Amino acid sequence: MRSEYLHWSKTQSDARFNLALSGVANLTLGELPVECDDWELNGPSRYGYAPLQQAIARHYGVDPGCVCAVSGASTANHLVMASVVQSGDEVLIEHPAYEPLISTARYLGAKVKRFPRRFEDGFQLDLAEVKRALTRRTRLMVLTNLHNPSSVLVGEPVLRELGEMAQDLKAYVLVDEVYLEALFEQAPRSAFCLGRNFVATNSLTKVYGLSGLRCGWALARPELIDRMWRLNDLFGVIPAHPAERLSVVAFRHLERIRGRSQALLAANHRLLAAFLAGRMDLEVSGPGAGTVVFPRLRTGRVEEFCRLLRQKYETTVAPGKFFGMADHIRIGIGGETACLAAGLGRLEEALNEHADICS
Repeated sequence: MRSEYLHWSKTQSDARFNLALSGVANLTLGELPVECDDWELNGPSRYGYAPLQQAIARHYGVDPGCVCAVSGASTANHLVMASVVQSGDEVLIEHPAYEPLISTARYLGAKVKRFPRRFEDGFQLDLAEVKRALTRRTRLMVLTNLHNPSSVLVGEPVLRELGEMAQDLKAYVLVDEVYLEALFEQAPRSAFCLGRNFVATNSLTKVYGLSGLRCGWALARPELIDRMWRLNDLFGVIPAHPAERLSVVAFRHLERIRGRSQALLAANHRLLAAFLAGRMDLEVSGPGAGTVVFPRLRTGRVEEFCRLLRQKYETTVAPGKFFGMADHIRIGIGGETACLAAGLGRLEEALNEHADICS
């Protein structure tokens, strides 16, 4: 089992103007207020480094015993699934979806079922569709919030109903929230707060531009967190301690880092809105928020368009096939504003040429 999307991302997405990235532009070490005392190679990190556990817990207003800090949100998602799913269980996952979520469930021997989030409905979640897909063998529901790839928000009332459905089956709801805080002041509380069968994952990567720290975590009830820690003994053992310490520094200055991200995304959304307003060949369904947008290409084949865009215009976007919708592209708008402006210019030129080819 492997992730085709991650393989493509590591080997084919890099370009002079990379609009395939889904997070905010990375901070440099010089932008993180680090002091000499923050550096240390080794420290007490067995089942969590206490200062980091406490920093994450304060961020949510929960007990540190409800936190499992690991290497990235992908590891957290893996540990959650492996802790609750056995071979033959059913895992219900949204469509379109972030492909590694599907690959991980299949790797664990689960039977993957899907519920649609339709473009025509603005990628909103249809509870009736979810209910029809549930069976007595459903062990886990999985969704992203904000939705990857569309950035659509699932509101708390809908999440509560999902939780009630899952509770009737003694199942869990896993909500990957790595993009949720891109709503900043408008961000709702974590789904973890909605009931005992909710599990949430997140990281410092996508919204805060700190991918190099690999700081991810899961929020769950202590009994499930304990299972995750014990399972992680087989994978990660203990994290890199310098990354843990720098993550604590990041949480200490998170308001400042958040302000940088908010200003960047505000400027970039203005650029995106102006770009999309002039494009009749791209059809967009979804909100003007988040770090990605998922338009549908009205004419021609996405695969051919992406090849033209990369080879001639030195620009990449993520092909929709990796999310289960082959006529879409995912455009990342979290990069530096000047780079995004240049990339959108290249994207416009490629779209114009592609339209001429298809006419």
